[in-house]
Order: sequence, then C-alpha cells, then structure tokens
Amino acid sequence: MSELTTVARPYARAAFEFAVDSNKIEAWSAMLSFATEVVNNPTIAAILKGDKAAQELASLFVSICEDQLDENGLNFIKIMAENGRLSVLPRVAELYAELESEHKKVINVDVVSAYALSKKQKIELGLSLEKRLARKVNLNCSIDNALIAGMVITAGDLVIDSSAHGQLTRLSNTLQS
Repeated sequence: MSELTTVARPYARAAFEFAVDSNKIEAWSAMLSFATEVVNNPTIAAILKGDKAAQELASLFVSICEDQLDENGLNFIKIMAENGRLSVLPRVAELYAELESEHKKVINVDVVSAYALSKKQKIELGLSLEKRLARKVNLNCSIDNALIAGMVITAGDLVIDSSAHGQLTRLSNTLQS
C-alpha cells in the first residue's frame, strides 16, 4: 500500500493544485471518481494488467471517459497512461479526497464504541472533537462489542483509545514489563 501511495501522491497533488488554481475542486473530484470506477471495472482491470501499449490504453480510456472528463482531465489520464500508472488511479482519487478535506478544513473521524451512541452523545462528541482538532468533523460511528466499554476514536494519525479493552491491554503490557 505504501508503494501505491508513493506512486500516486505526486499525481494527486498535481491534480489538486491544478484544481485549486482553476477553481474546479469538485469537478476534479468527480472526474477522478469516474476514472476510478472505470479502472475498477473487471474488464478494464484485466486490460490494464495485460500487455497493451501505453498509447492503446490512453486511447481506450479517452474513448470511455471523454464525456465525463474535461480537456485537462483527459490530458491527466493520457499522462498517467503514458507512464503506466492507470492502475493507481483509485489511490490517486483517495489522496485527492484527503487533500480536498484538508483544504476545506474537514476531517473524517472513525468512532468505534462498545454500544450505540445516542444522538446527543454524537453531537457532544462531534463538538468536542471540532474544538480539539480545529476542523469540521464528520463522524463515522460503528459498534464493536469486543471493546467491552468505552470507545476508540481515530482521526488521521490521532488515536484516542478509551475502551476497557484498550485499558486492559495497556495494564497487561505494564505488568509484563
């Protein structure tokens, strides 16, 4: 995965910078999403793994995507095809979405709790996280009974583990050292 990220990051950054400069952030997001769907199509995925020449792949992609992509989007696809990088388009789209969220000062936060959170708890947690992270927060809540009690909050690199399972694990590690 890190190898894909290393290859995809310059493309995502270039696309995002161009989108910001041309004031087309949402349009580029839509174009990359469409191109990702094309890459994820089983037939296209098999063709990408084959031994087709870069020119053939570029013309195939352009013929499929030309109604959904503008001229700059088509040029972007051609460059990726010429460099043999069409298979990393899904990761480019993911990285682009992260850059877009960062630009808009929005962060997706995963909350895994032992029990379902009430609407009031979600609102209070969201407000608290917005204050701590200085960004608008999108909560993605899920339930994991293995936590026993409490919750695990993940926001990018930040992980807050207040679950009983996590506390027991830390206590066990402390006692073993």
